[in-house]
Amino acid sequence: MTPPTTPSTPSTAETDGTPHSGAPALKKALTTPLLYFFILGDVLGAGVYVLVGQIAAESGGAVWLPLLLALLLSLLTAASYAELATKYPRAGGASHYATLAYGPFTGFLAGFCMLAAGIVSVAALARGFAGDYLAVFVSLPVVLVAAVFLCALALLNARGISESTRANVAATVVEVGGLLLVVGLGVWLFLRGDGDPGRLVHLGTGHTGAAGVLGGTVLAYYSFVGFETSVNVAEETRDPRRSYPRALFGALVTAGAVYVLVGVVASAAVPTATLARSSGPLLEVVKEAGGVPPKVFGAIALVAVANGALLTGIMSSRLAYGMARDGLLPRFLTRVLPGRRTPWASIAATTVLAFLLALTGDVASLASTLVLLLLVVFFIVNTAVLVQRRDRSDRPHFRAYTAVPVLGAASCVALATQIEAEVWARGLAVIAVGVVLGAVAARHRRRASS
Repeated sequence: MTPPTTPSTPSTAETDGTPHSGAPALKKALTTPLLYFFILGDVLGAGVYVLVGQIAAESGGAVWLPLLLALLLSLLTAASYAELATKYPRAGGASHYATLAYGPFTGFLAGFCMLAAGIVSVAALARGFAGDYLAVFVSLPVVLVAAVFLCALALLNARGISESTRANVAATVVEVGGLLLVVGLGVWLFLRGDGDPGRLVHLGTGHTGAAGVLGGTVLAYYSFVGFETSVNVAEETRDPRRSYPRALFGALVTAGAVYVLVGVVASAAVPTATLARSSGPLLEVVKEAGGVPPKVFGAIALVAVANGALLTGIMSSRLAYGMARDGLLPRFLTRVLPGRRTPWASIAATTVLAFLLALTGDVASLASTLVLLLLVVFFIVNTAVLVQRRDRSDRPHFRAYTAVPVLGAASCVALATQIEAEVWARGLAVIAVGVVLGAVAARHRRRASS
């Protein structure tokens, strides 16, 4: 932590987290434990239930290594978020930080990339909820399931941040329990003489070689990026200066430990080729060990998918609210429920967009661009930390060593070089839309302020 410094001259609204331009404030309801479970639940989301197989396809049997590398790289950017979130505890996250550091154009671009990633993620999870895991219990049309699923999440989101995060606590316990079940089954399988621990040191596959570990790290990195969601609820945290860094780093380390254990037992218990071919790689561990009905693990996976969608939906709605409050999106999106003080307009808008994406059936092709979009956002955030050191805010806040955001920005560039050309093509198309809309928003804001 840094001691109080000389007060800055920028507007108090920008430094103390209070709304400006008459926008209503959000209710401060999050404690450190609730924020910890919020972050942990988002990081330990549905991704880990499917990503282990994809990581194995890139990195070979050493699945644990990309997971460990991704944790270390994510901690660099997390430190930058901790500094900015405690210095400027406002909804809007990366968009707000980029606006302060670089102006409304870059702020809009950062927010647009994050918002696009969030909405596509919710749409993908809605389709995932309607897929094979639900089919274990009942077969229903994808459109119907996605509509009911998204409406239920929107209602819970609108009811209040406390209710949403308490539901997340229960869901997170189930998610962690499911992952620990996989770890326990893997250990039991190994103790009874099955499995092959020797696979844990196999780096790369036949077509990737040892360099495949870097490709696996890109995929593993996506499984940690849920921490970005939390900065959009910093304004709703009672004491963000103390609570946020503790909850953030505690949740990431906890998730990292669970992920590495899951990677170890999955690779030791199941042949690498089997993991790579499976869309439900952790279910392969359950099948190898035996003794657990598929419906039990199917129910756990459904909870994980629903929880990930809920938390990402919260992030998307708060991000849209924050961007609207900064004048980067229509003012209508700042409307909140009088009693609940939740951003109902932003919740409704992001839910409708997610549903439309879920209907297209193109979510799978768009989902691969999420990592690239997030790396763009993280690069902007890491550099914004250094730029905003010129703002000597009188608010005590977490401060990272200068080398940390520098290394964080460099890690984003390094990971981006491992992304395939076709993903770059799709990602650049999304970014191009953001550039055009950002230019329009910046021009509109300049006219409004003149």
